[in-house]
Amino acid sequence: MDHIDRVLLAQLQQDATQSYAALGQAAGLSAGAAHERVRKLRERGVIRRTTIEVDPAAVGSAVLAFVLVDSTSWMGDSADAFAALPEVLEAHIIAGSASVLLKVRTATTEQLQDVLRRIYAIEGVSGTQATVVLETFFERPLSPQAADRT
Repeated sequence: MDHIDRVLLAQLQQDATQSYAALGQAAGLSAGAAHERVRKLRERGVIRRTTIEVDPAAVGSAVLAFVLVDSTSWMGDSADAFAALPEVLEAHIIAGSASVLLKVRTATTEQLQDVLRRIYAIEGVSGTQATVVLETFFERPLSPQAADRT
């Protein structure tokens, strides 16, 4: 991946609906060359998918919590069980005092409590610790320019 690919990725992360002409202009390419670069980024799996960013509160998911999951056994084989819970947006095997870190969104704290009960029912889970977010300063996508700063 070169500097031009990183510029294209940064532009797409800001607005994935941009025309190839606009992408090309930002990267110093023709529209056709920008299209070809983006196609190759997709083929290589650098661009996994094109999506939109939705305001969680606007769709009834205002409560954000990060949940540490304690376990009695290795949880590496539990991805499907966590993925079966639609409120779980992310699941990560972690090093430290807990085994798994989950990002969970619900409409209410009562619904969060229900999700915690369902997490606790997953085989191997011995406990949970939830941290409820009161305010989010910012969330940002991975910067394709980060590698250029090293």
